Amino acid sequence: MPQLTALTPLGDLTLSEQDGAIVALDWGRGRDQSPTPLLARATAALHAYFDGAPDPFADLPLNPAGTAFQRRVWAAMQAIPRGQTRRYGDLARDLRCSPRAVGTACGANPIPIIIPCHRVTGSSGLGGYSGGDGPATKRYLLGLEQA
Repeated sequence: MPQLTALTPLGDLTLSEQDGAIVALDWGRGRDQSPTPLLARATAALHAYFDGAPDPFADLPLNPAGTAFQRRVWAAMQAIPRGQTRRYGDLARDLRCSPRAVGTACGANPIPIIIPCHRVTGSSGLGGYSGGDGPATKRYLLGLEQA
């Protein structure tokens, strides 16, 4: 699977491609570096995001592996505009499920930042974050977006 690592303000982030779509974003440097056209475009989009571009990921083909329910949650997260947040309970109400199920799907997101699980917060505060340095990374991303 082709991978390409981008150096970002959060450190190394590695994008993975499969069958013409981005399938993962992982913290750390990937072992294999294969600068395919899509991975180069996705890396440029990541840099644009950290530079403040409003929606640099809009045209990236994504294919995160997950259940039908997880994909519904991830699609709902992608609909949250930059600079805004939604609560787990709000998404749960829209998706007719429990906030815990939304939180579990957020934690299983294989393409964080691009699928913005950091924009989903708890009813009494920030909530968790499974990437990077956890809640500190979530605070950084929300601050970057001025949410």
